[in-house]
Amino acid sequence: MTATLQGLLPFLTYFGTGLAAMVLFKFLYALLTPYDEWTLVTQQKNTAAAISIGGALLGFTLALAAAASNSVAYNDFLIWAGIAMAAQLLTFTLVRFVVLPSIVEKIKNNEIAGAVVLASINISVGLFNAACMTY
Repeated sequence: MTATLQGLLPFLTYFGTGLAAMVLFKFLYALLTPYDEWTLVTQQKNTAAAISIGGALLGFTLALAAAASNSVAYNDFLIWAGIAMAAQLLTFTLVRFVVLPSIVEKIKNNEIAGAVVLASINISVGLFNAACMTY
């Protein structure tokens, strides 16, 4: 039993850091969006906003999971988690200003099609981001 629990502290360290990184990602993502996703979701029942933020979190978490499983040390995990976060935030910025400049209005107007495209891009980039971390 003792041998089994030897990994508990590293698990808690990585898991706690990962959860904190997810919260930080959500906060930074919200700074990039001109609308408050949580208000749109919780008060206005905006499905498009829920799909959008869900896809962004899932995309980031895919990359974060790869950073955790492929890192050789805790500092390595922190560096790659930061790179994953930057890649995901850059993705939204590029979609918002270059690929789909109308995405903000689509999300505000609860247009599901736009949200699905945005979520799909975020998840796809997160998956590719994760695959690139398997060094």
